[in-house]
Amino acid sequence: MTTVPDGRPAGVLAAVGGTPMVELRRLVPNSGARIFVKWEPANPTGSMKDRMAVEVIRSAAADGRLKPGGTVVEYTAGTTGISLALVCAALGYRLHVVFSDAFSTEKRKTMLALGAEITDEPSDGGRITEELIKRMIATSAEISKRPGHWWSDQLNNHDGVRGYLPLGEEIWRQTGGRVDAFVHAVGTAHSIHGAPRGFGETATPARVVAVEPAESAVLSGAPTGAHRIEGIGIGFIPPLWQPELVDSIEQVRSDDAQQMARRLAAEEGIFAGTSTGANVIAALRVAETLPVGAQVVTLAVDSGLRYVSKAPYA
Repeated sequence: MTTVPDGRPAGVLAAVGGTPMVELRRLVPNSGARIFVKWEPANPTGSMKDRMAVEVIRSAAADGRLKPGGTVVEYTAGTTGISLALVCAALGYRLHVVFSDAFSTEKRKTMLALGAEITDEPSDGGRITEELIKRMIATSAEISKRPGHWWSDQLNNHDGVRGYLPLGEEIWRQTGGRVDAFVHAVGTAHSIHGAPRGFGETATPARVVAVEPAESAVLSGAPTGAHRIEGIGIGFIPPLWQPELVDSIEQVRSDDAQQMARRLAAEEGIFAGTSTGANVIAALRVAETLPVGAQVVTLAVDSGLRYVSKAPYA
């Protein structure tokens, strides 16, 4: 991968990372704790997944798994697919994604605009279920057997975690070296495991709190179910999930997450997707258990521009 003098990728990929931090001003806890939202829509595609995509493609190209001019294959709810499409376009690879009508039209159109090829797996009335995700995985595995194709297989790709180490380092600097709690929703689990590794050493380590859909709270030991929070809650335990790295789990209902996304837009000017709404609900709950001045960090995962044709904004 071509780099600029400081070692960062050249071209559009140099814009990945270095995102700002936003403190909530109106949706604040009564405890007096502070809540900071890392503004990941500032990445080139408008999502945190750009960080992971750069690392995954860089690593695969470096060790020969991905050949020059090859085709990357991935199953995706759209966010990872868009980020991979950006990186592939920038570096001269092709991308074939397995997608579904359960996810937003904006994501589909963005992947196509960036040159991706899409194979669809139909959903059951737009619901996100374990059966759908596993069917998407199986289809992408079959496509990856074609000559010149490489399966990035995000759920089993250890390279993804490293992509989020700089995220944690940025958070640590921006909070002045104080993170009392880090709250974040779980999809692949790469970001919730990777970001805290970038935090510095303190006498009291940050409390790490996972977030999952209440309708499919499998991390908490509940049965799988259908929900409407895109990008998280795959309906089964992610293969790289490490429960020992998480202190607690918060469950958030889809309706509540969508309502919070709308409130964030209308009351804080934070225009993001439903998973961000879930993150903020959980962050508020955690903040209420902490003293005045404590600092809770969560993430705005992606831009609300990806969801204007459906809930929470349609």
